[in-house]
Amino acid sequence: MRPFKLPGMQNVGPALADVGTPFGPGISIVGNGTMGTSTSLAGHSIVEADSMDGVRALAEDRPSLSEGKGNFAVDVYELMTVPMMD
Repeated sequence: MRPFKLPGMQNVGPALADVGTPFGPGISIVGNGTMGTSTSLAGHSIVEADSMDGVRALAEDRPSLSEGKGNFAVDVYELMTVPMMD
């Protein structure tokens, strides 16, 4: 298998737990059974860090953020443990 190369992710190194995938078209299913408007997202990756500041440091060199005009963003969310149902 060829080594995977993702531009701008070299600085992430072993913190890259899952390179993820780009998203295609989406739908939003509302709790009342109707359809809503999906949020515009490009894709996902999973990284491991000790803190949000650690993730911020990993994201600093992303090519999409380097244009410097604020046209792009990387949203970061902590993955939480799913509580077990008793």
